[in-house]
Amino acid sequence: MYAVIVTGGKQYKVAPGEYLKIEKLEIATGESVTFDRVLLVGNGDDVNIGAPVVPGATVVAEVISQGRHDKIRIIKFRRRKHHMKRMGHRQWYTEIKITGIQA
Repeated sequence: MYAVIVTGGKQYKVAPGEYLKIEKLEIATGESVTFDRVLLVGNGDDVNIGAPVVPGATVVAEVISQGRHDKIRIIKFRRRKHHMKRMGHRQWYTEIKITGIQA
């Protein structure tokens, strides 16, 4: 069984037992989170597509940890102007484990 959910402005294909890093959620480690914006639910050949969401479908997950991704380097450079600007960014994430899909 699998589902497609929306969180943090992105879509993820998830299955039970899968670990996933999503945009940061303000939920404590060890707590449960429910995603109700489910776009698609599939079970073998039986596929249920929402318009835009599947009514009554939810995905339950457990928060494993909070953290930050690796640093991304940003360089802005203007040729012949003696100008170069260096920056870095580390995005926050929430790691979750999918525990169940109800459709």
